Amino acid sequence: MTPEQPRTELDARYSSALNPRPGAQDVTATDWDEAERELRAAEVFWITTVRPDGRLHVTPLIAAWHQGALYFSTGPGEQKAKNLAGNPHCALTTGRNSLSEGLDIVIEGTAERVTDPARQDEVIAAFEAQYGDHVTSPEGPFHGFGDSIRKGNDLLFAVAPGTAYGFGHDGQVFSHTRYTF
Repeated sequence: MTPEQPRTELDARYSSALNPRPGAQDVTATDWDEAERELRAAEVFWITTVRPDGRLHVTPLIAAWHQGALYFSTGPGEQKAKNLAGNPHCALTTGRNSLSEGLDIVIEGTAERVTDPARQDEVIAAFEAQYGDHVTSPEGPFHGFGDSIRKGNDLLFAVAPGTAYGFGHDGQVFSHTRYTF
């Protein structure tokens, strides 16, 4: 995967630009570099996949932003793995549970299985850098993460964004940015 700079645009329909409040006149699109910083700093993501009958499946997971894609793992028998085998389209979201601050991000794309050992090692290193002791310490809740992927006990996926959205919250001023890749 190679990093790509998306076209960035403010969607005024869902931003404070159409509902003027103090500070709303200054609402601008959130720069992609800021969105990437948020993706690198996030600890919890939510993935949405589609079941064979069309129903959605949503579950939390850890993910790492690396070289223009979000990476996550799952067991081969888990619902999300089964769903992705039939329909690789998915969305990953992260952000804050706050109306007054933060940046919520949605990444829409197609999950691609990562099987190349060298690429797996790169991504495992990205997880270790992002999650530290949670992954590397024997007491960490995700200890053994890398070995599980290397042995094939867990599947590793990459989702390069096709489209992404950034929903900014700053007091009573809101922004909605669309990133098109």
